[in-house]
Amino acid sequence: MSPRAVVLLSGGMDSCVTLAHALGDGCQVSALHVNYGQRTQARELQAFTDICDHYSIADRLVVDISHLAAIGGSSLTDTSIDVEEAHLDATEIPTSYVPFRNANILAIAASWAEVLTASAIYIGAVEEDSSGYPDCRSAFFTAFEEVIHLGTKPGPRVRIVTPLIALSKREIVDMGLALGAPLHLSWSCYRSEDAACGTCDSCALRLRGFEQAGVTDPITYSVRPSYL
Repeated sequence: MSPRAVVLLSGGMDSCVTLAHALGDGCQVSALHVNYGQRTQARELQAFTDICDHYSIADRLVVDISHLAAIGGSSLTDTSIDVEEAHLDATEIPTSYVPFRNANILAIAASWAEVLTASAIYIGAVEEDSSGYPDCRSAFFTAFEEVIHLGTKPGPRVRIVTPLIALSKREIVDMGLALGAPLHLSWSCYRSEDAACGTCDSCALRLRGFEQAGVTDPITYSVRPSYL
């Protein structure tokens, strides 16, 4: 029997490619989506649904943790904080960082994985070419995997799999194309639910990745700057 894996599927490009990778690994996928009060919550949920439908994934779970919006501290969840314009050479942590979000999401994934007796949790975190979020580092996932091991009942160890962790956005685009991932169904913009803004960090990283790969990003943008 193929191994069961919980795949964290936000609906963004990275999670879309991660899902394709998990399927390529031969996993039976249970797809998890988390609404946390983000600005583009409805659009991300649509992307999640569309990607799951594309792959005929029936085992899917949508969870609400809008307490992260109540806690605030991020431009993604607090409309009084502006979403910054892209600054791809910045070294400080951007306002779009949601405090300890990945720990909250991984805790939910670990609970579901334990019930499903899944052997792995896949997450599309990127360390080298991300926005500098502290909960997207390899060391964080290594530590959290140990937390899951210590905090769940005896049984097979659940691995946290981060297939994109050391890749650039160009390499992620290349992998997505090679795997046939439905990148046209994914959504990465931090600001907009209609046409992607093209100027937030997430749009800029995505657009630069497609440009470097020599491929046109298939989603619609309000503006489409060059980031080469």
